[in-house]
Amino acid sequence: MPDFEHGGPGERGPVPYGAPAVQTPAEPIRVLVVDDHALFRRGLEIVLAQEEDIQVVGEAGDGAEAVEKAADLLPDIVLMDVRMPRRGGIEACTSIKEVAPSAKIIMLTISDEEADLYEAIKAGATGYLLKEISTDEVATAIRAVADGQSQISPSMASKLLTEFKSMIQRTDERRLLPAPKLTDRELEVLKLVATGLNNRDIAKELFISENTVKNHVRNILEKLQLHSRMEAVVYAMREKILEIR
Repeated sequence: MPDFEHGGPGERGPVPYGAPAVQTPAEPIRVLVVDDHALFRRGLEIVLAQEEDIQVVGEAGDGAEAVEKAADLLPDIVLMDVRMPRRGGIEACTSIKEVAPSAKIIMLTISDEEADLYEAIKAGATGYLLKEISTDEVATAIRAVADGQSQISPSMASKLLTEFKSMIQRTDERRLLPAPKLTDRELEVLKLVATGLNNRDIAKELFISENTVKNHVRNILEKLQLHSRMEAVVYAMREKILEIR
């Protein structure tokens, strides 16, 4: 009769009834650190090295290098500054999402400009934190974003809510006014803005110069009396100037 209790050579026997199940340790959260200041990158690595569930797998000094490293390393989290030479963090966001779709991006920056926050979120960032936060909060934010949550510094979240309320109010106030007339070219540009393309990509799509695109965007904002690209898209969709399918 086979010995089911002990199994064959090299095999484990059954776990005794009531014995605790052996749990496989969770894989650490793999982080790519992107900042143009080497000292800041090194500081983050030292701080995060103390966290057992977080592992810094690479670093980059600008957005262009970040895209290359993300494609090679496939990190869980990209911790990235907004403004860097060669290629900024916001511009790099879209490319990183293309080469490493599962990576989640947290912007860690000194920039408290609302425009940077809006553009980062539109480009695919899941978090936006100011560098004034404590080191403990950085690790906490990484865990939260890895778990599927969004993280925005309280001061920036407040600005975001205030701006959205203001957007709604301004839109409501304009509902009684006839919608400004945009040219066919301006409508083309606005539609491409709504799909998330930057000025450079819009220029390639329409076979015009990047400066011409900038001029069209400026004219659109002036005609609609708005302040940001995102606000222009929201307004255009609400007023049915533009329909996104």
